[in-house]
Amino acid sequence: MRFEGTLTRWNDDRGFGFITPTPAGQDVFVHISAFARDGLRPQLNEALSFEISLNKDGKKQAVRVRRDRPALVSPTAAPPRARRDIDRESPESRGLPTRIVVFVVACALLAGAYWHFDRRTQRAAVARSEAAAQALEAPQQRAPAAPAQTLTTLYRCDGRQYCSQMTSCSEAKFFLQNCPGTKMDGNGDGVPCEQQWCTHPLAK
Repeated sequence: MRFEGTLTRWNDDRGFGFITPTPAGQDVFVHISAFARDGLRPQLNEALSFEISLNKDGKKQAVRVRRDRPALVSPTAAPPRARRDIDRESPESRGLPTRIVVFVVACALLAGAYWHFDRRTQRAAVARSEAAAQALEAPQQRAPAAPAQTLTTLYRCDGRQYCSQMTSCSEAKFFLQNCPGTKMDGNGDGVPCEQQWCTHPLAK
């Protein structure tokens, strides 16, 4: 004989519960093995039909359980197993945004450090380039003084006074400008030895 009732208590972890018969009567124990193997887990408030047999202890239990109507479950309520899955996943789900924020902040800090390092490297390179350019320009700026140093090195006052004792126009100019007692500029125009050495128009 078959009876009808509602699954009013269920422990999904241990796989058993109790069915309250309709009309009201004493709750009947039911094990998961009494349900059809259709892949569906028992749900609270689910309408069932069942037969009753005695277990080895002589107590009543439901057997050959069938589902007659869909369970009266709130649309927002999740099955016990689903709730456990949600509870297990909740800490990880809540921690995910925090890890993303930490990752983004770390990337921003690394990018800022690299930008400052690159700027310092560029400034150092510019400073080295400017120093090298100044070093190249310095000898060119001092270059005009070289001829005077060269003449001073080539010639020295040794007592010669006349054009016949000179060997070039530049030597005669050096003696006229630097050595006392020379007699090479008869007309006093500042150009020595105009007939012997400094005969070119540009020498005057």
